[in-house]
Amino acid sequence: MATAKNLVIAQSGGPSPVINNTLRGIIETARNLDEIGTVYGARHGIEGVLREELWDLSSQSHEEIELLEFTPAAGSIGTCRYKLKDGQDEDFDRVIEVFKAHDVGYFIYIGGNDSMDTANKIASLAQQRGLDLVGIGGPKTIDNDVGDNEYKLIDHTPGYGSTAKYWMHAVQNANEENRGSSPADPVLVLQAMGRKIGYIPAAARLADPNREMPLQIYLAESPCSLAQLADNVNDQLKQDGRCIVVVSEGFDVGDLGEVKDGFGHTSFSSSQTTVAQLIVNYLNVNGLAAHGAARCNVPGTDQRHSMAYASTVDLAEAYLAGQKACTLAAAGDSGNMATILRNAGDEYGVYYDKVPLSEVANSERTFPTEWITDSGNDVTDAFIKYAQPLLGNSMVSLPMIQGRQRLTQLEPIFASQQLVPYEPQAKR
Repeated sequence: MATAKNLVIAQSGGPSPVINNTLRGIIETARNLDEIGTVYGARHGIEGVLREELWDLSSQSHEEIELLEFTPAAGSIGTCRYKLKDGQDEDFDRVIEVFKAHDVGYFIYIGGNDSMDTANKIASLAQQRGLDLVGIGGPKTIDNDVGDNEYKLIDHTPGYGSTAKYWMHAVQNANEENRGSSPADPVLVLQAMGRKIGYIPAAARLADPNREMPLQIYLAESPCSLAQLADNVNDQLKQDGRCIVVVSEGFDVGDLGEVKDGFGHTSFSSSQTTVAQLIVNYLNVNGLAAHGAARCNVPGTDQRHSMAYASTVDLAEAYLAGQKACTLAAAGDSGNMATILRNAGDEYGVYYDKVPLSEVANSERTFPTEWITDSGNDVTDAFIKYAQPLLGNSMVSLPMIQGRQRLTQLEPIFASQQLVPYEPQAKR
């Protein structure tokens, strides 16, 4: 039998409530595979590989690994927004050097489309350099924008179901506030994540599938202008006396003083102002068809780390996606991403398969235009049918200690560094 090779897992991009359950799925599966030796977690994604900061996950207690299921975001081993780009030859050389130094035969990168690009580049580079390394992708993004518009590469990504559930509950509760305070505050504007892709704000409709609320939804893809939005809101006020507006952070309202992240994407939460505030200002300055004023609420990053609203379906699928990624690695299926595909038929069910990293790297699925209503301020029943099964029918039961969440606390056990210190090329 060949000697077992070590596995490095890394996480990249924005966190999600269930990202650590994918990590858990990989770790727990690897324990039972003879092909895999020590499991390392790269501290803060590919930056941890470059800096040779490899967290020994095999030495952690089973209890702490199990608690990853209920530990949101990426605080356990960290994430990053550092991307290996063409021309960063020193970085690529360093990755190979680190993997050789630590007898790494498997690399799994958990993330979205940019992360799959990095995983693909590393898998290809290893093959070119004659390194016995299997590179695998593990899907993750709350935006649900990885894959294709036909849903043949992946039906949905782990993380989306939980953020969709967050928005379902957020709108339900916001509706109660708006109903009660509407004489003074008839308009409430809620801003959802979603730079260019509308899956997150669309999830607001799941709070009201029978369309009984005075709810309007504006995706980044909405054909409506700011002036049209204001007209629509005032029409709603004339009819119902109140209005809830859910708007994508990427809805076009003009200059925001935008700030870019490490991937080159607009970081709306870091920009000088928000879409929601500009909409509220516009509504209040131009006048409402009701007494009182418009207000806004910008949940921010809690929509991607709120464990209390995590979907039980999402948690289970995230784990099994990690399990699939690990078995692909052990089988030597380099250059693939573990994927989730929906069974045919009306009853919801999924199966786990693989797709080439080259097909999902830097992919960007768009929100179907046919799922946007003709008015441009809502989504259709077809979206509800697609998204509703991802939410689960119950609330997650969180482990608690003295009234606080019991989160994973990994011991700071790291592989001994064998190479000279290194600073990532693009950060010098």
